[in-house]
Amino acid sequence: MLAFGAGALISAVSFDLAQEGAQLGGGDSLGAGLAVGALSYYLANRGVARLGRPKGGHAPATAAPDAGPALALGAFLDGIPEQMVLGIGLAAGDGVSVGLLAAIFVSNLPEAVGSATDMRAAGRKPATIARLWIAVATICTLATVAGYGIADTASGDLQAAIDGFAAGALLVMLIDSMIPEAARKGGNVAGLVTVLGFAVAAALSAAS
Repeated sequence: MLAFGAGALISAVSFDLAQEGAQLGGGDSLGAGLAVGALSYYLANRGVARLGRPKGGHAPATAAPDAGPALALGAFLDGIPEQMVLGIGLAAGDGVSVGLLAAIFVSNLPEAVGSATDMRAAGRKPATIARLWIAVATICTLATVAGYGIADTASGDLQAAIDGFAAGALLVMLIDSMIPEAARKGGNVAGLVTVLGFAVAAALSAAS
């Protein structure tokens, strides 16, 4: 699931975020959003890892990495701009890309399942995990409403920056957490499933 979701996210970054952002605004706005999104995930993930580190030292070298919080953080940081893009598209009457919707679904579901599984294995309580994902879903829903509300005043450059932010956060999360976790759990077959996820999402994007 993680590998399939990673492939879908690579397609979303390529066709539904970076390409669309370049068409909506200037390359400088897209690039600025890309840099801010990448740095935001990088710094936030370092903070989450520091908070989750056992007191008095580091985790044992033989312990499996707990990627749950990192995946949840990725879903949060890319979910907000993704949902804002959806809200802006709905308000503008342009509709929503089927490819983007499909990529959001087939990538966020594995992110959520993988994150919840890792956090449960690390000893976190089910109620705590459920509250975390309810909070992520609620904030992302509010981001859709916010996108709908600012649609009339959102310039092409702002929309490009929003797309860039989501793309930057996604790319860092993919390399730091999602792809390594998929390879660790799925072995060599993870690469093939990643290609399948990319192909399915790219086909849906082209069809829309």
